[in-house]
Amino acid sequence: MKYTKVYLETINYELPPNVVTSDDLEKRLEPVYQALHIQAGQLEAITGIRERRFWDPDFKMHQGAIKAGRKALDATGISPADVDMLIYGGVCRDNLEPATACAVASGLELDGKAQVYDVSNACLGILTGMVQVANAIELGQVRTGMIVSCESARQIIDITIDRMLNTLDMAVFKKTIATLTGGSGAVAVILTDESLTTAGHQVVGGASRSAAEHHELCVWGPDTGIPASGLHTMETDSVAVLQNGVVLGIDTFKAFRQELDLAADKPDKVICHQVGATHQRNILDAIGIDPSRDFTTFRFLGNIGTVSLPITAAIAAEREFFAPKDLIGFLGIGSGLNCLMLGIEW
Repeated sequence: MKYTKVYLETINYELPPNVVTSDDLEKRLEPVYQALHIQAGQLEAITGIRERRFWDPDFKMHQGAIKAGRKALDATGISPADVDMLIYGGVCRDNLEPATACAVASGLELDGKAQVYDVSNACLGILTGMVQVANAIELGQVRTGMIVSCESARQIIDITIDRMLNTLDMAVFKKTIATLTGGSGAVAVILTDESLTTAGHQVVGGASRSAAEHHELCVWGPDTGIPASGLHTMETDSVAVLQNGVVLGIDTFKAFRQELDLAADKPDKVICHQVGATHQRNILDAIGIDPSRDFTTFRFLGNIGTVSLPITAAIAAEREFFAPKDLIGFLGIGSGLNCLMLGIEW
């Protein structure tokens, strides 16, 4: 995919107020660690994640998305009436129906002409929404689009810890330990037509690949409401996800470079989906990117699903990690397995 008219105007985010360390979680897991002879400190040692954040109990996903969306509108000066499309891309949603995007659109007081709907694509929800908005801008159907998401790890982590405590089983521990890397946060991304941009960050294109035969390696469900009222579990084959994810990442990165006809030294910087230290090391080694060209937040925010990559990009921009005219690679991967990479000329 290639674009000539699409610009990234802003990325804004909202972080939850409650900081939860890996030590905090391990204190709750002491009976499990004792029964399974696991040494304290392993969660941070294995994942590299020191802390993550939780929303307050009963916090609704649309509330976080609205906060991030308001920041995005304020940052750009764009009127709610000028937003032609709003997509909510979170894994966590308030209800099975209506779309969480409807509550966000109402809270932001968008005009009734705006297209409003949800997109679900595991941790690729925001990037998938960006592609849909970019396509509509390129076709001349809309001029301004907003993609929002809010993710919450509090409930699934609480449920997972209870499950570990009730079973004291190594097989359950291995299948659910990845859940404890989860964090929470909200984000809003605004894309505009070239005639409206003031930021000047051009979305030049990207590539996607899938390996759907691995759709059972990471499963969260089946109840999609937050908070969930029924059976609510998350299980991950971490080793298989990493191995097959790296293979898919290599394939997608090759397609990404070919599609955008990138020189050997491009992209200049990358922002990857934030999983943990092992994933970062393996994927960067596999695609030949020096760690100095990658910006990370997982150590202090954990894996926040759909909002991990865009929040990390926003913080990287705040800290002037990007230089003007840098070609930035947004390298996303999600359960399914699906991989999507976008290039932005900063």
